[in-house]
Amino acid sequence: MNNALRITAFATALAATFGTAYGVGRGVDPLVAAEDRPAQQHGGHDGGEEGGAKAAADHEPGGLQVSDGGYTLALETPTVRAGARTEIRFAVRDDSGRKVTAYRREHGKELHFILASTDLTQYRHLHPVRAADGTWSTPVDLPEAGGYRVFADFTPAAAGAENLTLGADLAVSGAYRPAVLPDAGTVAEVDGYRVTLGGELRAGQAGELKPSISRNGRPVTDLQPYLGAYGHLVALRSGDLAYLHVHPNEGGPGPVVSFTATAPSAGTYRLFLDFKHEGKVRTAAFTVRVAEPGNDGDGHRESGTEAPAGHAH
Repeated sequence: MNNALRITAFATALAATFGTAYGVGRGVDPLVAAEDRPAQQHGGHDGGEEGGAKAAADHEPGGLQVSDGGYTLALETPTVRAGARTEIRFAVRDDSGRKVTAYRREHGKELHFILASTDLTQYRHLHPVRAADGTWSTPVDLPEAGGYRVFADFTPAAAGAENLTLGADLAVSGAYRPAVLPDAGTVAEVDGYRVTLGGELRAGQAGELKPSISRNGRPVTDLQPYLGAYGHLVALRSGDLAYLHVHPNEGGPGPVVSFTATAPSAGTYRLFLDFKHEGKVRTAAFTVRVAEPGNDGDGHRESGTEAPAGHAH
């Protein structure tokens, strides 16, 4: 094997190609009672159409910084080996360096932990366990070497604290094989389910995404709540992995789940939809190209329209 294609703990930057095939995350949490709250967009610190658009303009996208608002994501396991089951440990530290031990619960959890490869071939939505001293840990088994990004989505219990999404780099050692970002498309297949993405993701303004789910040609009308919702959607921007996490609007249990989201900019995004049916969580993935306001997907000016989510070029 050519040494130039080996990823080591100190060579993560070589893994910054963007692209991939379809990633599947697994959820293992028990059913959590649904919460009656409006759609909420993490990484933008606000929710709803007006709030989401305002947040996109007022805040940096989530996950690009390791420290924000007086809190820092301290990754205690910066390197793991591909193909080996291991444990990732981390903590959130306040501006005094102390580990945070009190969080507000959101969607049934104190903290949501997302892991994705920088080429977007791998994606995991994990639920770590917190020790009394504030150290979080979760087992993980990553099949592919390369550069990864981890995201901690949480709200400290301290008075006045806002929801934060902090990110840190993770190196997975082993033989690295570059991948290419899959073409944009509106249909994903996972475990016999067909997920069709409708609606549009817009740059700088709220748009509605409407994935619909079917199996064996029939609509799935009995989705189960997963972490208090009928679906969870995470979007990562290709290039820097800016993080966008939205929750569904009111409705359900299927076959259509509606989300309101605002893209922080034009560009290419990889969308990961978690949904639960018959006791199992599955993830459907899409590549979406978001045009500049007033442009179609090919750079041509249009009158107040955006390229539809999943528009193929």
